[in-house]
Amino acid sequence: MAKSDTIKLKDAVAIGIGGMVGGGIFAVLGLAVSLGKGGTPIAFLMAGIIALFTSYSYSRLSLAYPDRGGTVRFVNEGFGKGVFSGGMNNILWISYVIMLSLYASAFGSYAPNLIAITGAKTTDVHIFISAVILLATLINYYSLKVVGNIESLAVIIKLFILLAFVVFGTYGLFGNPNISQLNPTNWESPIKLLTGGMVIFVAYEGFELIANAVPDIENPKRNVPRAYFISVGFVVLLYIAIATITVGSLNFDVIAKANDYVLAEATKPLIGQFGFSIMTGAALISTFSAINATVYGGSRVSYELAQDDELPHEFTYQLWNKPVGLLITVILTLLTANFINLESISTSGSAGFLLIFSTVNLVAFRKAEKIKANKYIALAGALLCFGAFIILIIQQYASNKKGVLISLGIILTCYLVEWIYKNSKK
Repeated sequence: MAKSDTIKLKDAVAIGIGGMVGGGIFAVLGLAVSLGKGGTPIAFLMAGIIALFTSYSYSRLSLAYPDRGGTVRFVNEGFGKGVFSGGMNNILWISYVIMLSLYASAFGSYAPNLIAITGAKTTDVHIFISAVILLATLINYYSLKVVGNIESLAVIIKLFILLAFVVFGTYGLFGNPNISQLNPTNWESPIKLLTGGMVIFVAYEGFELIANAVPDIENPKRNVPRAYFISVGFVVLLYIAIATITVGSLNFDVIAKANDYVLAEATKPLIGQFGFSIMTGAALISTFSAINATVYGGSRVSYELAQDDELPHEFTYQLWNKPVGLLITVILTLLTANFINLESISTSGSAGFLLIFSTVNLVAFRKAEKIKANKYIALAGALLCFGAFIILIIQQYASNKKGVLISLGIILTCYLVEWIYKNSKK
């Protein structure tokens, strides 16, 4: 590979940040406040700590097994290509479908507000949800280069607007009466804060995309660990700042009313309707770019699984010069985004990725000597992820039984399908 084709540290960091700061923060911020109240920044910190532990395992595994298959390769290296690995990798694919649904739901929540600003009649959110998924699909079929260009531009725009929000928002907190909401007396209990952090853990999903780019990263031994820790550390601080400003700027009742588009609402006390419009635009750009990139990522996972004989070989077939998994991913996304509510989608996505990250941490623990990792950090990551998964399921069962049943149903179905497939091969 020519030197000009290598990925430098700043580009690798951009991949990690771009993967995390997609549509997640726009989709789940209101949900996070409803669960954590004044302690919402702490909920984001708890989720961020788990992401940091997991990024350590990813950095060691990425150096030992540089492969564009990323997570799929790590799970297979740790447990072989059996039913366990196949089921876990199938969960990864479906988790991408869930993430697509989350981004599409966020797009559908923000889009009517932008139309309402023009005075036009608001259209049903399901029209926006379906339209943005189909548009991203057409772009993916048309050109992967266009997908990459859209993502690169969107990362710059959304980061600029979010950082501006942090700067203006910090200044706006002074003298705002709602800043008292951040007082510990307004925090939920520690277990509820942890549950809130786990429900919105999907906002940190995306740093693992660095693993897919490792074969092309310049000076990987030095730059791969830095890329993971810089990107995750930056996003943890960014999310805590955004959560602090939102809770300190808006009354809880206002946040609850604007639950699905609260980040745009939080700009009103700072720069009025103009700020609301700018943040709404940023949300639409961000969620669209995330959908655009994840459609490709999801179809790539299904293709990799078929090549590894963990899905039927038919998933490698081409339809309009693209893997047939792309079309299947889109169909599943349309059904999920239009028929499942946001909290259930977020719970399912977080549960899936916590289980996947727990497994990756466990792989790092089992192969600690070979990959030159600290086995105690890897084990701590595995226990934190799995413990958070259990707490999420138990706590959410009381208030969101449907979301929990969907989450467990997805996990069981992925393993059942893999078991049936493996046995039919025999």
